[in-house]
Amino acid sequence: MANLFQTLTNTVKHWYIPLIFGILFLICGFYVFSVPLATYVTLSIFFSVSFLFSGITEIFFSLQNSKSLQGWGWFLVSGLLTTAIGIYLIANPQISMAVLPFVIGFTLLFRSFQLLGFAFDLKSMRIMSWGNVALASVGGIIFSLLLIFNPVFTGFSLVTLTGVAFIFMGIASIMLALDLRKVKKIPGKISQELRDRIKSIQEEIDELKK
Repeated sequence: MANLFQTLTNTVKHWYIPLIFGILFLICGFYVFSVPLATYVTLSIFFSVSFLFSGITEIFFSLQNSKSLQGWGWFLVSGLLTTAIGIYLIANPQISMAVLPFVIGFTLLFRSFQLLGFAFDLKSMRIMSWGNVALASVGGIIFSLLLIFNPVFTGFSLVTLTGVAFIFMGIASIMLALDLRKVKKIPGKISQELRDRIKSIQEEIDELKK
């Protein structure tokens, strides 16, 4: 976990990567709406490529920001999980209608909870727009849960649930990226004198922990 000095003096690297995720998931969401239910299973290849790309990129993002973001480990876990799901879908292109919604729903649910956690991290950093990320994340959680459970009882089709879940997660990712861009600018506003003072305080904190 990054300490106080690292958090306030190291700039966020590649803030635009979550933006790419968001755009990708928005494309997935709107594309799903254009596909009839009869061909829903054929989307497994489309999902697999999307998950594989976003997972590998997220792993890269997490490692690049291990000293800048306190929650970088969650990005790493999410990247590994998403990559694994992508590989699973590639290896099982004929996955059944009963299984695919569960796989997609679970993946989106995990990522939505991850984004919700980062929303509260933004709140602790006094980023005023954290609520937008949280709200979109909650939307993703709700529709992911509906996708996981039997959609017959919800009155929504698989296409609707999948598309809306992707769209909510895409919006949350885009908002997170824009907020990370704000966080990226914070270190540049800190004077060298203040950096030295922060570093001194952090060293005292680390010494007390021993």
